[in-house]
Amino acid sequence: MTNKHSKHTNLIRKENDRYAPNELAILGTKCSTIAKLVADISANLSQYNLGYFDASHAKDVPLNTFTEYTFHHKGNLQINTVSPINPYEQRLQFYKHDLVFINGNHYQGAKQVLILDNEKEASIKKRIDQITNIAFVITLNENTPFFDCLLEKFPQIKNTTSYTIQETDKITAHVARLIQQDIAPVKGLVLIGGKSTRMGSDKASLHYFDKPQKTHTKELLESCSLDTFFSVANASNNEKEIQDTFINLGPFGGICSAFQKNPNTAWLVLATDLPFVNKALISLLLEKRNPSKVATAIKGKGKEFPEPLITIYEPKAYGKLLQYLAQGYSCPRKMLINSEVEIIEVEDHFIQNINTPEEYSQAVQKIKE
Repeated sequence: MTNKHSKHTNLIRKENDRYAPNELAILGTKCSTIAKLVADISANLSQYNLGYFDASHAKDVPLNTFTEYTFHHKGNLQINTVSPINPYEQRLQFYKHDLVFINGNHYQGAKQVLILDNEKEASIKKRIDQITNIAFVITLNENTPFFDCLLEKFPQIKNTTSYTIQETDKITAHVARLIQQDIAPVKGLVLIGGKSTRMGSDKASLHYFDKPQKTHTKELLESCSLDTFFSVANASNNEKEIQDTFINLGPFGGICSAFQKNPNTAWLVLATDLPFVNKALISLLLEKRNPSKVATAIKGKGKEFPEPLITIYEPKAYGKLLQYLAQGYSCPRKMLINSEVEIIEVEDHFIQNINTPEEYSQAVQKIKE
């Protein structure tokens, strides 16, 4: 028996719902009621990056002949363009959002919020096949019954968590829990694939703490309960090694290779030339992590820019990094500087890079002292 031929490389895929990494379709009542509910919830969850996917009710709209971008100084952007609707295009557009609300009267979502409206039983019956995974139920009033079509398909639906439309705080709290449940775990990545040209010897093998620095760095991340891997130029049979598949791109390539290996985790990246990074600093980085941003990065108080090699890169950073690579940039710091990033400021000496034999000797002396 021969193996079946495949035309495509067997890549690990990013976990997605139908149109976005995390989505919630709301259906069962007037579109204006759905839009207001989304606006009310979003106002209470402004700490998250939220989106809303809806359809226009306008008639006879002329086809756009060019794309118009209207910027406002507060950071608002309105776009009028021609855009196809299919899961692949929408995933590209929505990848940065923590949650995308969908008007379920128009588009099917992977998870649904079902609003019971006495006047819309026919609409629910029409879309019954699109209702597959009910997150919770909302009633327009306490006496709204469950329709027969719902009871037939979901015999236990009366046990589903239910709110009235007026209980905005409880609905908001439930949505927040759904967002929290979708936050990616964090794994550790120790970068040891560099050429160490200025040092003249492998920086990952230098001893600051009576062991190779690569071993110390891995143990440091593991002491903070992180499943940790080495980023290497050439992997052996060690399952804790991730080989660079983005060749000759330095740390940028190591980070992208880790995401290619597992695009569904956040990666706490740490270089071996930062010997003054300690467990307290790693713990602070994890504590202050903001998964709604592209990354959470350390910056020295006296430095202008963040340090890209002690940073938590969220899964949404993978798409950003590839976009910068497509423009010809392979500097992770450039991506961080120009993106929505959570910055944690610390004293400069904690993130001092050691790149030369002279700096190494001085660092060893400081550590001994």
